Amino acid sequence: MNTDTPAPEDGQTPEEELQAAVPAAPGEEEAVAAEAPAAEEAPAAEEAPAAEEAPAAEEAPAAEEAPAAEEAPAAEETAGDEADAGDGSDLPELTLGEGAPAEEEVIKTPSIIRGKIDKDGTAIGTGRRKTSVARVRIKEGDGKFVVNGKQFEEFFVVERDQKMAQAPLIATDTRDKVDVWVRVTGGGTTGQTGAVVLGVARALEARDATLHHTLSHGGFLTRDSRMVERKKYGRRKARRAFQFSKR
Repeated sequence: MNTDTPAPEDGQTPEEELQAAVPAAPGEEEAVAAEAPAAEEAPAAEEAPAAEEAPAAEEAPAAEEAPAAEEAPAAEETAGDEADAGDGSDLPELTLGEGAPAEEEVIKTPSIIRGKIDKDGTAIGTGRRKTSVARVRIKEGDGKFVVNGKQFEEFFVVERDQKMAQAPLIATDTRDKVDVWVRVTGGGTTGQTGAVVLGVARALEARDATLHHTLSHGGFLTRDSRMVERKKYGRRKARRAFQFSKR
């Protein structure tokens, strides 16, 4: 039996020197020799799958980056919508180069018809001017015009008054198509003429509502609210002062 202790090799650790100093049994030397090749082959077997998995590991980030790139615009749009919703302002969004804004629909209020139609189909209208009041009746006819039981030319002697009284009929082209009866009271000739004009216009509108625009455009449906100014005390008239004499 050899009892000589082998000399330590250079570069060995203390544990390796201790194992080299202790002699191994004959059976253990064969087991160690059998395990040595298996230990050397194991790293080679483990390196092969690692080499195969490397491309897959490199492809994985590329596949993960694609959804991130697609989700970026969606995230920006969501952020923009939330910013718009969070403003809380009702002002319309300003746009440049997209044309003029859409025009809003104009709601037209229905016109008020102040005349009426009686049971016989006669149109009735009442007109006022200053202290004069005219009650007018219009019916289908051939152009007859009667004022307080007199013919039109006999009652309105002044040509200006005749033209004013016939103006609504001429504007609507009904002068020779209807008969007009008028009863007017109060005031003078100017006030009575204005009252007849308003009464005739209201009766024509009640008879045919489509004439409203023509009558309104001509100013025949507007009540003239001007009245005589009252006299004040301390003055001769509404504004005329008494004559003043210093001496």
